[in-house]
Amino acid sequence: VQLQASGGGLVQAGGSLRLSCAASGRTISSYAMGWFRQASGKAREFVAAISWSGDSAHYADSVKGRFTISRDNAKNTVYLQMDSLKPEDTAVYYCAATSYNPVPNLQLYDYWGQGTQVTVSS
Repeated sequence: VQLQASGGGLVQAGGSLRLSCAASGRTISSYAMGWFRQASGKAREFVAAISWSGDSAHYADSVKGRFTISRDNAKNTVYLQMDSLKPEDTAVYYCAATSYNPVPNLQLYDYWGQGTQVTVSS
């Protein structure tokens, strides 16, 4: 599975962005999908994950209530809607696929996209 993340950019605090993760090479309908982020000088961290069917989602406490993960298996695409953005959300955002349940453990993800930069100005 090849994953291509897009939709990043520069936004002011309080604004919104919608990230997309388009898959190719294989259908993602049998994979749980996750979003992770890595700020400069910090470790990569879990943001959100969604089950293969889309009926179960999990979020990091830091984004709960502000971010929404969704998927469209017919389009082989996963989304991350980010609202009420804060400067501390600035990071490179990565999408990933796992054959496990939608877990926050990045070690359990098999496929990774290249990342898209999100910068939130204060």
